[in-house]
Order: sequence, then C-alpha cells, then structure tokens
Amino acid sequence: MSPPFNELALLLAATAAIGIVAVRFRQPLILVYIIVGIVAGPMVLGWITMRDPLELLAQIGVAVLLFTVGLKLDLHLVRRLGPVALATGLGQLLFTILFGYLLGMALGMNHLKALYVAIALTFSSTIIIIKLLSDKRELDSLHGRIAVGFLIVQDIAVVIAMMVMSTLNMAGAGSVFETLGLITLKLVTASLLLAIIMRYVLPRLIDLVARSQELMLLFAIAWGIALATLGESLGFSKEVGAFLAGFSLASSPYRDAMSSRLNPVRDFLLLFFFLDLGARLEFHTIDGQIGDAILLSAFVLIGNPLIVMAIMGYMGYRKRTGFMAGLTVAQISEFSIVFVAMGVTLGHIGDDALGLVTLIGLITISICTYMVLNAQPLFELVKPWLLRFERKIPFREQVSSDMDKMDPELIIIGLGRYGGHLALRLLKESRQVLGVDFDPERVRELRHYGLRVAFGDVESTELADVLPLAKARWVVSTLPDVGINLALIASLRQHGYSGLIAAVAHTKEDALTLTQAGASTVFLPYADATEFAAETLYQSLKGKDSTT
Repeated sequence: MSPPFNELALLLAATAAIGIVAVRFRQPLILVYIIVGIVAGPMVLGWITMRDPLELLAQIGVAVLLFTVGLKLDLHLVRRLGPVALATGLGQLLFTILFGYLLGMALGMNHLKALYVAIALTFSSTIIIIKLLSDKRELDSLHGRIAVGFLIVQDIAVVIAMMVMSTLNMAGAGSVFETLGLITLKLVTASLLLAIIMRYVLPRLIDLVARSQELMLLFAIAWGIALATLGESLGFSKEVGAFLAGFSLASSPYRDAMSSRLNPVRDFLLLFFFLDLGARLEFHTIDGQIGDAILLSAFVLIGNPLIVMAIMGYMGYRKRTGFMAGLTVAQISEFSIVFVAMGVTLGHIGDDALGLVTLIGLITISICTYMVLNAQPLFELVKPWLLRFERKIPFREQVSSDMDKMDPELIIIGLGRYGGHLALRLLKESRQVLGVDFDPERVRELRHYGLRVAFGDVESTELADVLPLAKARWVVSTLPDVGINLALIASLRQHGYSGLIAAVAHTKEDALTLTQAGASTVFLPYADATEFAAETLYQSLKGKDSTT
C-alpha cells in the first residue's frame, strides 16, 4: 500500500473510533471531525502530510453539499423568501462590521486590523450549518430555508469583500469602484447565461440522462463541480457556483432522486472538509489574545443572533422562527480564516490577527454546534425574554383568522408526506379535517386540493391556545420528534381538551413514552406499513394456494 493510502486508512480508522465514543455520549460528530483534524495535523501528531489530496476531497464534498442545497430551492421559494434572506443577510453583515470594528478599536487594534477582524466576524459557515440542519431534518423548515438564503448572501459577500480588500494595494478608491462594477457585470452576465441554460438546455439534457440512475448520479456531480469551477474562474467562489448548479436543476422532476443518491456521497466527502479544516487551524500566534478572543466570540454568539431576530421580527416573523434562524449565524466561517490569511499575505495585517480569528473560529463553531442541535430546549429557556423580537401580529406566520369559526372532528398537526396523505385520505372519506402546518408552501399546496389548512407553528406549545378544540374528537400529531409530541400532549390537556390524541413514533420505546404521557394511540409508520405489506402478500399467497 502506498503511504497516502496508509495515511487515509489511519485517518478514517481514528475518526471512526472517536466517532463511536462521541455517539455513545451523544456528542456532535462535526466537532469530532475537527478535533481529529487538529490532533492529526501539523500542530500535534503530524499524521496529515497529504494536504493536496485531502483538500481536493474536501472541496468536492463542499461542492456536492452546496449542489444538494441548491436542488431544494425552486424559483417560487426564492421569490417568496428572497427579500427576507437579503434583508437579514445584509443587515447582519452591516451590524457586525460596524460594532465589530468599534469593539476591535476598543481592544487596541489599529484601523486596518480592526476592519479585517470585524469583516471576518460577519461570515458564518454555510457548510457547517447546512450539515447540522440536514442532520436535524430542518433544511425544509421555514427557518432552515431562510437561514440557507442569508448564508448564501454571506458567501457572495465574502467574495466581494476579498476582491475589494485586495484592491487596497492598488490605486485608491478608483480600483475599488472598478472592482465593484466588474463584480456587478459578472453577476448579471452569469444570471442571464444560467437562465438561458435552465430554459432551453437542461430540461432536454436531464430527460436523456435520467434513463440511467448511474449516469444521473454522475451527471449531477459533474454538473455541480463544473459550475463550481466556472464560478471560481469568474472571480466568485466554488460554493456559489455549486449552489447555482443545484438551483438550476431545482425545478426538475428528478431532483428528489438526485438528492437521495447524493446524500451518502455528500456525508462521506464532508468528513474530509472538517478534517482539513482542523488540520489548517493555526494556534502559534494566540499568545496574549485569549481574552480578546473570548470577548469577540461572545459578540458573535450573542450579537449576530440578536440582529437576525430583530430584522426577522420587524419583517413579521414569529420569535421562534427568528430565534432558530438566528442561531445559525452564531459562529464564524472557514472563509473568515481564509479572508484574514489573505490580509496577512497582502501585508495589511500581522500573524497575530490570523491567530486571533482562528481561536474565535474554534470557540464559536464548537458552542454554536451545541446551540443549533439543542435549539428547541434553548428556545423554551429564553422564550420569556424574546417578546420584543416579535410584532403584536406576526403577519407572515399568523394563524388563520377564521380558525375559531371551524369545527373539525379531526385536527392533523404536521402536513409532511405522512400527515398530508393522511389528511387528504380522510377528506376523501368526507370527514371534517383541519390540517395545521408552519410551511407556507405546504399550506398553499394542500389548500389547492380542497383541504382546510391553517398556518401555525406546529412545534410551539402556544398552538393549543388557538386550535378549535371544542368539537374535535381527534388531535393527531405526525411530527416525529418525541419531545415536541410530549409537550403538545401536555399543552392540550392543560387547555381542557378531553378528546383522543394520536401521535407518531419511530421506535417502540418512543411509542411507550407517548402512551404513558397520555396519547390514546401511537402510530408507527414503518412498522404499520410492514405489517400491511406482509398481510397483503400473505393473503395473496393464501388465495393462490387454495386455487391450486
């Protein structure tokens, strides 16, 4: 075996071994990967010597990740969520740059170093957040879609910032304005070219490719990496190019098939991104800056989410949606380190700034990971203090005003694949059904089929305040999270609901927990489907045996 192969085998074995321990103690795997990269990197054990192959695998993983994200954003979603993503992304950028700069000056930095550090604090890691949201199955949630939107805005902003800062070595303001004009021209040209390809080329090409599942997977990866390369050659980033590649196929009928086949490839390749990130962290210049790093980290962990919540609250979103989306900017990005490293290369700042930002990155990424993974308990803890971040009438997520006029016999909370099909099936049987969901697109889609649907925060215990429970014989929650279902059961009983409650569980242990908490019936979708399939096959075979 060649040394690179041995090195790769050692890295995978070490990561798997430590990952087993982390899963046993319910620790996030992302931190495990970064820690393995730090320990195996040049700062500690020095195992990682094949930097170029590792970086290549990492870049492919990032391209595939952003491609799959782009697949989930079709045009009507962009039209609806684009304004809030743009306003939130730009608002958070301006807030962090301004107050980060003032904080840097207060800590004794010179103007240029304070500016570089302030800009570095604005960028959040799209890759890490998308991985966390994907693991929690929240990419398709309202706050997940908004977060992805303003993270993409940040990715574009970091490219612009790097271009503009690089012109500071040139002939003054004229170079800056020339650079901004060139960026604008490239954006417009790329957008027009992509629109033409989406309209006239891709539909026919993808129909041809879809005849083979293997070819479709190969085409998806090739298309994503090709546009990532093109994006970088045009002066943008690989991430923006890969995202646009996925977005260009988002209206394709084959997007779900592509996404399902790409997910295992994405998860494996992202391992190398986090290993590479850990191996690249530099700590030799942090002497005397630990206090500054802690203070600036606190600013990122608290200040960035607050400004996101303030903007989203002003735009009419509920405090929970703003809080969940705000948590995604409570860390700095790998691009922050790259951005400051560029400043060191240009001679604008010294190595101490790079060490400071590196330490801030490690602190904020570690803490933010736990915050995002435990977002719901954290929200319940701070909810009493978040009233100022919500309008009296959060009109973008307002529960249907005529809900109190409804008198359904069944209320189905959560209208995903399982809940939506269940509601439509009951509607077909002429039952009085009310569906409740917090995805505006899903609400509009099911209303199109004639189902009465109310917009409501299905993961909030406040929902029971407005549900028309008087004549409801059943309340059914199709949400898979046992904690949310337990809170919902308790809330319904506290509001005097004495009818029947059904919930969904994926394990027998969760089913027992829900039954003990007061659920009248617990559905096990996978087990129920298996039993139905087995019974159908058994009856078919039995009938065939009796005729022979």
